[in-house]
Amino acid sequence: MTTRRVGLKDVARAAGVSVGTVSHVLNHPERVSEPRREAVQRAIERLGFVRDESARQLRAGYSSTVGLLLLDAWNPAFAEMARGVEDAAAEAGMTLLMANSARSLEREKASLTVFSEHRVAGAIVVPHDPLSAQLHRVRAGGVPLVVLDRMDPREGAVSVGVDDTLGGRLAAEHLLGLGHRAVAFAGDPALAIPVRDRHDGVSAVVAEAGATLVDLPCALSVEGGREVGAAIAAMPAAQRPGAVACAVDVVAVGILQELQRHGIRVPEDVSVVGYDDIPLAAQLAVPLTTVARPHHAMGVAAFTLLLAVVRGETPHEPHRLFAPALVVRGSSGPPAPTTTDGST
Repeated sequence: MTTRRVGLKDVARAAGVSVGTVSHVLNHPERVSEPRREAVQRAIERLGFVRDESARQLRAGYSSTVGLLLLDAWNPAFAEMARGVEDAAAEAGMTLLMANSARSLEREKASLTVFSEHRVAGAIVVPHDPLSAQLHRVRAGGVPLVVLDRMDPREGAVSVGVDDTLGGRLAAEHLLGLGHRAVAFAGDPALAIPVRDRHDGVSAVVAEAGATLVDLPCALSVEGGREVGAAIAAMPAAQRPGAVACAVDVVAVGILQELQRHGIRVPEDVSVVGYDDIPLAAQLAVPLTTVARPHHAMGVAAFTLLLAVVRGETPHEPHRLFAPALVVRGSSGPPAPTTTDGST
């Protein structure tokens, strides 16, 4: 059995006023006398009336809803970006229609179609790599777009990102500065442009120093980190890289768990550096040294740029590039001294 939605006519009938009066109470209450306003409000509460906001916006010719498409909603870094977008949207009196592509091009395409169908005022997208054809079509169809966590080189595009090549360099310079000569990179550069940039930064610094880079590709997850940790633990002690630069913090969490399970000390035996500075990083048993990105500020910046485009303005700075920062904690330290027989 279906329940019929309570409409304006029902409220008007219950309050003993016209439909126009109910509409004025909802949209222009200052035009209605206090007794009639109170009668309408009592009827709304009694009947459980909820206004059809999408229909109202359609009649008005504009929307107060913004689409937000995340690449991986379960990653705390993206969740913090979403919080920044949501905080800025709430301050502007707008709401979010949020979706998660889960690193799937098909889900990204479906979500962008939903945004178009709901006639959102604009959309903020953390895209799959490469920028999909669907993303281009949505923008060409008149939906204002801001690309988040990627710099979008297309003409007329608006984007917010981080200098992740610099971030990779910061991680590698820190580890080499501690005295490490063999550095592993945990993460697959083919999975995302920011990961590729981080790898490029690490590999450049390692090459400049004449040190050794060990590539350990893995999924960008705790499970992926555990696989890397198990692989490192299986290496003879003399052949293990003394330091690991991770593509993301969640990979570092998995590595720490697995190394500790095998009795490998961090940082005494292996130093670990993460990337993102998620809230958990400082709360681990061994607090994680990491490269911080201003995720909340990125979300706020993306919404601010989008709001300008929605209002028909040309952003003064259409591409906002943030700088990362190294945060040193307990998971990184100098390599263990080596004895004359090669042991540590």
